[in-house]
Amino acid sequence: MARFLFAHWEGGGNTPPMLSVVRRLVARGHAVRVLSDPCNRNEVIAAGASFEAWVRAPHREDKSIATDVLRDWEVKSPPAMVGRLRDRLFIGPSLGYAEDVRSALARFPADVIVSSEMLLGTMAAAESAGIPCAALCANVYLFPQPGVPPFGPGLLPARNVLERVRDWVIRTLTLREFGKGTKTFNATRHALGLPPLRHPFEQLDRVATQLVLTSAAFDFRSPVPPPQLVYAGAALDDPDGTEPWTSPWPAGDSRPLVLVGFSSTFQNQADTLQRVIDALGTLDVRAVVTAGPSIDTRSLRATPNVHVCRSAPHSQLAKEAAVVVTHAGHGTAIRALAAGAPLVCMPMGRDQNENAARVVYHGVGVRLAPAAAPAKIRDAVRSVIETPEYRERARALGEQIVRDARESPAVRVLEDLTSKAKAS
Repeated sequence: MARFLFAHWEGGGNTPPMLSVVRRLVARGHAVRVLSDPCNRNEVIAAGASFEAWVRAPHREDKSIATDVLRDWEVKSPPAMVGRLRDRLFIGPSLGYAEDVRSALARFPADVIVSSEMLLGTMAAAESAGIPCAALCANVYLFPQPGVPPFGPGLLPARNVLERVRDWVIRTLTLREFGKGTKTFNATRHALGLPPLRHPFEQLDRVATQLVLTSAAFDFRSPVPPPQLVYAGAALDDPDGTEPWTSPWPAGDSRPLVLVGFSSTFQNQADTLQRVIDALGTLDVRAVVTAGPSIDTRSLRATPNVHVCRSAPHSQLAKEAAVVVTHAGHGTAIRALAAGAPLVCMPMGRDQNENAARVVYHGVGVRLAPAAAPAKIRDAVRSVIETPEYRERARALGEQIVRDARESPAVRVLEDLTSKAKAS
């Protein structure tokens, strides 16, 4: 038996994949403790791990809008969003995260620390303690790599010199914005007895492995990836708390099924959801709209062919769906593709632009602006339903996604780290 300490922040879609890895380690007989926001206590305990809450680091007592640390829906410009991520998550609170990890280690001496990939302070704490650290990425890989478009705008891979210059400019500006936190991060490292870095992202070079919880077949791949990077397959289970599903339509209803799923956290998405409902109301389809816990279903005006509910098992419904309309969060997009369902993506920020770009690149769906009018949404849904190539490509990609999830090396890689730690 080995001991694993997970350091995790509550970011909505990043929690279910982390819990999936926790459950697999627990099933193997390992002792797992998760250091996270208090609002994740019950989910962690249900997964079979012990729980400890952040104290000095930012933390959420619940998952309400009021406790959201980033409040990213308030930010309009990319530089401002990078600054908010830097100051509120990656770097600004890094000392608090590091101190909480050190306190947790006094109570739970761990063989390996598994850190959310954005918590640079927890990685520094692992380095200071001399404990192997794995950075856990719950979606596509977000840090800069040669030959891969910079994370954020949702760009397709560069095809010519102008697009390569574009990528270089955006990547340089992003690194510069994060670099403004170098002094703060080096102060954290100094407090931990560690030497300074030229840039905070160099902390990633000091982890033992970077586990990316998606399919390599879905992500853009660099010709020169970081040596520690391991694609470990996506978590395809529906999130905890998903409500059971009973169809409101008779068994013989042959109209195409459209599944609509947007963020499980607040992104000010109610207006977009309403326009999707209005668009689907003009089509000869059956539609299920899962509004999520942050949107009051009573605030949405349904049409006779659209069923609005708080949640439903996407992995089940996507198998029947002719198309999935989504914000393109990684969990929703990857489960839809695993079921062979093509997508209409309406990304609203976070990792969603990147997932939508990969959907377009692989030819398994289309991308619209989140402000698209109902007529444009209607035409996109109709086009995807009536073009069989989208479904054919989604099924082919989905088979690889399912295979990668089934053959995930995540547990083996983490167990290997414990063997190396004990041998040293």
